[in-house]
Amino acid sequence: MRQVNARTVSITAVMIALVTVFTLAIRVPIAPTRGYINLSDVAIYFAAFTFGPWVGFLAGGVGTGLADAIAGYPQWTLISFCVHGAQGLLAGWLFRRVFRGTPAGMAVGWAVGTVVMVLGYFLAEVGLYGLGPALVEAPGNLIQNIAGGLVGAPLYWAVRRAYPPITTLATPPTWQEK
Repeated sequence: MRQVNARTVSITAVMIALVTVFTLAIRVPIAPTRGYINLSDVAIYFAAFTFGPWVGFLAGGVGTGLADAIAGYPQWTLISFCVHGAQGLLAGWLFRRVFRGTPAGMAVGWAVGTVVMVLGYFLAEVGLYGLGPALVEAPGNLIQNIAGGLVGAPLYWAVRRAYPPITTLATPPTWQEK
């Protein structure tokens, strides 16, 4: 396990804030479950692909959970933390650790993150509201995730191209005496 430094903590805090803002900025309500479609997945995928699985986990989980609490959906806070946290963790882990930053790895991370998010919310909604409302909301969650990847992935590549050192910002610096 890597050491955590002030820079990593700061980046994680900024990514949590970014996910929270993206979650709250545009909300499209879904009547049967009182949930809403939002832009959180754009920020979650960007955080996970750029800074790795643990930043993706914390940004996704804490950011969406905090947004739910702020927006008046406290019953979803823990569910959002678990589902979006797992989404960010797996997307970042697959992209950065398993596939070593390849475009194919990004696609796999995005696909797995999508399945985790859609299935996680589906199961929670079945438990809370029943099968009918959960089926109504599932396509919205899928669209939200597809949009998140279609914007978050190119955003990662654009920022990386404009500022290549960004991918190493969350990595603690090493120092070696000569």
